[in-house]
Amino acid sequence: MAEQLKIKTMAEMAAAGQEPEILFWVGCAGSFDARAQKVTVAFCRILQAAGIEYAILGNEESCTGDPARRAGNEFVFQMTALQNIETLNMYAVKKIVTACPHCFNTLKNEYPPLGGNYEVIHHTTFLQGLLDSGRIKVQGGAFEGKKITYHDSCYLGRANGIYEAPREVLNMLDNELIEMKRCRTTGLCCGAGGAQMFKEDEPGDKRINIERSEEALETGAEIIAVNCPFCLTMMQDGVKAKDQQDDVMVYDLAELIVDRVVK
Repeated sequence: MAEQLKIKTMAEMAAAGQEPEILFWVGCAGSFDARAQKVTVAFCRILQAAGIEYAILGNEESCTGDPARRAGNEFVFQMTALQNIETLNMYAVKKIVTACPHCFNTLKNEYPPLGGNYEVIHHTTFLQGLLDSGRIKVQGGAFEGKKITYHDSCYLGRANGIYEAPREVLNMLDNELIEMKRCRTTGLCCGAGGAQMFKEDEPGDKRINIERSEEALETGAEIIAVNCPFCLTMMQDGVKAKDQQDDVMVYDLAELIVDRVVK
């Protein structure tokens, strides 16, 4: 994928004496999950259209350690984090952009005490900046005129107070944004946070992602917009469980924008 898009690694740029404008932290899902890989490609295409000089760590990037800490394994988290910090500091990284709110929260809030101090930006905020500054413009596209509802991810919303940037991006599109009853500070988790993505369900009457997907479907929206690879998986599974996968699509914001970008 990186070869096809001609994405440079930090090692390649350092060898050439170059310094990127941003480091794009791809994350485990964006690297290995087939569905999340499409988000990675979409965001990289947007960066290239905007003329952003960026690089990735490639094989030098490992998990931020978020799932380990959430699951209670502090030792593994700190070992993983320190390894990443050593790599980032070696390249004198200053600005990181990631499409995963879990990576965003960990890099931004949990690496500084361990010696990792960087400007960390979630891709929805970065996209808003590109649109506001005129580095990219959007028009038309296959999703034009469709009704969209937006799901607030926990680590972008309640954990970091970022609610408006994703909505500002959506408002720049020719779509009708319909809010769910539980949104912003009262938004409902998709069910995958806190390392729940990697464990069996606990006893209960209903899976959380089913309840959240039902709330999204109640809006009558044709598209559910998300900003997180975990939310993407959980909401897609919820829509499929309600047998609505042919009528309602789940997309990351980058995917909604990429084919509308005009230079």
